[in-house]
Amino acid sequence: MKKIFLNITAIAILLLSLAACKENVLDRKAVDTFNEQLVFSDINVVNAYLGKCYDRMGGNTDAGILGAREDLLSSGTDQLLCIHRPANYVMLKGTMSPDQLGFFVNDGYGGYLRWNNLYQNIQNINRILDAIDKVPITTEAALVKQMKGEAYFIRAFEYATILMVYGGAIITDKPYKLGEDFSTAKRSTITETKDFILKDIQLAIDNIPASVEQGRATRGAAAALKARLLLFCGSKLTNGGWTEQASNTLVSFSSGSQTALLTAARDAAKAVMDGTYGAYSLVGTTTEPPSPLSAADVQKYADNYGGIFNQKAAWNSETIWGIQFPLTGGNVNNANIWYGPNGYHNWGNNNPTEPAVRRFEMADGTKFQWDKYNPGNLDLRTATAAQLAAEPQRNPFVGREPRFYACVLFDGAPWQARPSDAAGLEPENKVQTGYYYTTESTAVPNTAPPYKSGLDTRASLIESWNGTKTHYYIKKLLDPSTAGQYFRNTNTWVEFRYAEILMNYAEACIELGGADLQKGIDAMNLVRKRAGLPSRVTTDQATARQFVRDERNIEFFAEGHRFFDIRRWMIMEQVIEPIYSMRIEHYDTGLHKWIYNKADKADDRMFTDKKFYWVPLSRDEMNKAPQLVQNPGYN
Repeated sequence: MKKIFLNITAIAILLLSLAACKENVLDRKAVDTFNEQLVFSDINVVNAYLGKCYDRMGGNTDAGILGAREDLLSSGTDQLLCIHRPANYVMLKGTMSPDQLGFFVNDGYGGYLRWNNLYQNIQNINRILDAIDKVPITTEAALVKQMKGEAYFIRAFEYATILMVYGGAIITDKPYKLGEDFSTAKRSTITETKDFILKDIQLAIDNIPASVEQGRATRGAAAALKARLLLFCGSKLTNGGWTEQASNTLVSFSSGSQTALLTAARDAAKAVMDGTYGAYSLVGTTTEPPSPLSAADVQKYADNYGGIFNQKAAWNSETIWGIQFPLTGGNVNNANIWYGPNGYHNWGNNNPTEPAVRRFEMADGTKFQWDKYNPGNLDLRTATAAQLAAEPQRNPFVGREPRFYACVLFDGAPWQARPSDAAGLEPENKVQTGYYYTTESTAVPNTAPPYKSGLDTRASLIESWNGTKTHYYIKKLLDPSTAGQYFRNTNTWVEFRYAEILMNYAEACIELGGADLQKGIDAMNLVRKRAGLPSRVTTDQATARQFVRDERNIEFFAEGHRFFDIRRWMIMEQVIEPIYSMRIEHYDTGLHKWIYNKADKADDRMFTDKKFYWVPLSRDEMNKAPQLVQNPGYN
């Protein structure tokens, strides 16, 4: 008998892990007789079982929940570089194959999109939905209905992940049994998969009450998933953009479907905007920002935006749904130690890339121009003390838009108090990713004249193995009040937020064009104005399309959206390139240099084949079930 995705041992372990959740129920029988029948004998234990299914959403194991991982999904894009395991991002290396899936099978660090794990959780949910109506209840009928809705949401989320990563799924809504024969199982078309997910989403909305305990799935979360899914389905990738596979029903919709899918995506987002599934709004003002922005204005907007990702108690009006992390017990988030600067004894993973840093705008909403002061030179900036005094924006990190200061820790950025073994080393409590020279010289870097390495470089006096390779660190997702060296994070991972709804609506409208174009621009401008940036104005669809893509890149920086965006837009060939270091030198004479150091390649990346837009099924899965059809381009 072939078993494709059912892992009975994993299910048993999951069930056993619930023992501590409902001791008075499980005490009725000896531990060695604990089984599925016992779990479904009490609604409270089923509720705990459902809680474990939340923990495994997105194909997770116990290594992290959704995007809160040591290796971020955004490091599989042009935004970030995973310094510890860059080779795992196989689609950026030209090495992805059914035998080499890297990040997508690495449970310990990434891998929360793993096919096997997604199906294990689908099996968990199918067990709940199959048995929950048989559980003895007294007054818990409303809870049972709600739990059904949550289960439908989780299953929809898992299948949506499969669709957006692999294409057509193996659809099953019943629990499989030990020893069952799966030799006839087959993948459904992408259309059938989409329709199944939409049905589950509607069942979630129909069963979840208007108000639920924070952390549980809401109607709004289900509606947000619908908008996200439909926007992906309405994309170039799934609608003939890969012309050689336009008729492949595993990864492409039938000809002529794109307009209908974009219309459905627009309407799904608009329903959330209209308050159909709850009251959501952007945090902060959406009026036109002052011009010019003062330093205090920039800080205010930056703090407001950064606060979205530092929620620890009641969620703000923008959060539709996310994952909570208690200080002790339950889910674990170690963002500060995973991503924080090495000069604070953190691990420095997932560094912003130089091209990504340059995409953040100036505070007045104009495009950042690296070669503004030396036209044509895209690799070097210099400034004397006198020049900086006259034109502070010669420093490329001065005068940028507020989200830049909420997202990126750059050389000189204020950060936490240093640990005791680094206290007093100037510039104190500022990120040090530069090198400090005693005299000006044209000597080769890292040789004479004498210099001091910044505490957050790979030549740090504190730690060196974990220093940034791009000379930037993530600030977004970190908690400024948490010392990662000693403490875990308790800030929420925000999976669905209202800004995504607005940007999904904006993109769908802009792609539809015509009378919808201005509606899309208006929605996008709400997000910009909240960020302290002026509104965009255009009547040209191509220009508006680039505006909305640029805005998504910045607004959702490091949140994982970029992985899906650059695939569905089919622009990976344009944006994937080798990653180089930004070397920063400060001299006692007052001279400063910012050098995009092409001699220091941090990661050799390439995008070589359109087949890498889709992740293949693993060789192990294909060997177990050879009747399954592999994704195009893979043998």
